[in-house]
Amino acid sequence: NWFYSLLAMATVLDQSPPFLQNFGFATLLAEDGRPMHKSWGNSIEFNEAADQMGVDVMRWLYVTQKPENDLLFGYTRGDEMRRQFLIPLWNVYSFFVTYANLDGWMPTGDFDADYPEGETPRSENLLDRWVLGRLNRMLQDVTGELEESDFMSAGKAIGDFIDDLTNWHVRRSRRRFWKSEHDSDKQAAYATLYHVLVKLARVLAPFTPFVSEAIYQGLVREARDGAHESVHHTRWPQVDLAAVDENLLEQMGLARLIASLGLAARSTASLKVRQPLAKAMAFAGNGKKLDSELVEIITDELNVKAFELVGEAGQLVEYRVLPDNKLLGPRLGAAFPRVRAALMASNPVEVAARVMAGQAVSLTVDGETVELAPNEVLVQTTPLEGLAVAEDKGISVAVDAVLTPELRSEGLAREIVRRVQEMRKKAGFNIEDRIRTYYQAEDGAWMEELLAGWGDYLRAETLTNQLVNGPAPDGAYTETQSVEGKELHLGVLRA
Repeated sequence: NWFYSLLAMATVLDQSPPFLQNFGFATLLAEDGRPMHKSWGNSIEFNEAADQMGVDVMRWLYVTQKPENDLLFGYTRGDEMRRQFLIPLWNVYSFFVTYANLDGWMPTGDFDADYPEGETPRSENLLDRWVLGRLNRMLQDVTGELEESDFMSAGKAIGDFIDDLTNWHVRRSRRRFWKSEHDSDKQAAYATLYHVLVKLARVLAPFTPFVSEAIYQGLVREARDGAHESVHHTRWPQVDLAAVDENLLEQMGLARLIASLGLAARSTASLKVRQPLAKAMAFAGNGKKLDSELVEIITDELNVKAFELVGEAGQLVEYRVLPDNKLLGPRLGAAFPRVRAALMASNPVEVAARVMAGQAVSLTVDGETVELAPNEVLVQTTPLEGLAVAEDKGISVAVDAVLTPELRSEGLAREIVRRVQEMRKKAGFNIEDRIRTYYQAEDGAWMEELLAGWGDYLRAETLTNQLVNGPAPDGAYTETQSVEGKELHLGVLRA
């Protein structure tokens, strides 16, 4: 009725349409899938939802909803959206502001009030160049999708980018912000993340206007004279296709998939990520290569000493291929035993590669060609001895699961660093605070032996000025830990 009234008044009074598009959703229902009724106790009044859930969360619920499907609205789904979208976005913003304030970093260069993020930064860092490419590819996609009124696809593209920004670029770049040297790499890290956040705020402005405004005020209005009063006064951002390196985007995608599969392989062997391993290997198809910088990222991500791409999947696993009796038996009838024998005699690596690529398998049986569909062939894999393997999308990744005494010691040192870092947080220390760390170990010889090789590492990672073998003094924050089944008393005190 509201839209009809607008249409009637506009055509009668002004003989013009009051709007160009009228975009509607299917029915709004409660989270339990029923219509909202006060008597059922499942109705939510708009102002109540706005106060408790937040209007940006409400808007994002709509944006990420298929318009033709009923929208289930409620606080549980709102909390889910907040965790998936709003909190990660705000955490990146808070991370940037925290470290920029610590270092006194401010944006430099020419300023354009309409395009406050400025020109695309030039960085030598691979992660920076990748995220700037992802940013502009996302902007290109969102612009096109909004022009087609495809808000759901636009919202998904933004959500995927925020996930990439938080879980890959920022996570992999943390040390660049932490380090004390104010070198060119650290400056590039700040300039890149500033550019990304300002441009992202402007992309998000039509979707989540309030959080976008808060980010804009903090990053632009407080740092730039002559800035527009609001993010909603700036122009729609421009795509910089020169920043999009297609080869880098493809290679980084491969590196991330390899890293993900490598972590899955570690998990199958119950190997914690903090435990260093000797080697990781991957088969990603013939001719696949990765730049040395990406290899470094993979080795660090998987916590391995070396990484290589191998030429054949058979270097990682043994394959066994079998016919699917339930499908092929009825289809082939009396010929099934001969086809099964031909399949069992074929090269299992080649057959497995075709099946995993979704291609048919051709066999020669009694001088005739028989084709088997991928779903008619069963592929069984067994990791080679000493390896843990994970596979997906035709890519196989293996990690060397054999632990030497040296690797075990390094893993133990990393575990203790993690415990001390957690204690720093619980003690309420600031990020930059130097500390003294006290320790008392059950059967202390193992701890002294460990510190002989890894003491400098522990000091550097935890900002420890002194490692003291003895009880912690009054005022220290203390905990008793179990490390490798042995009792370890730890204490931390601001230096």
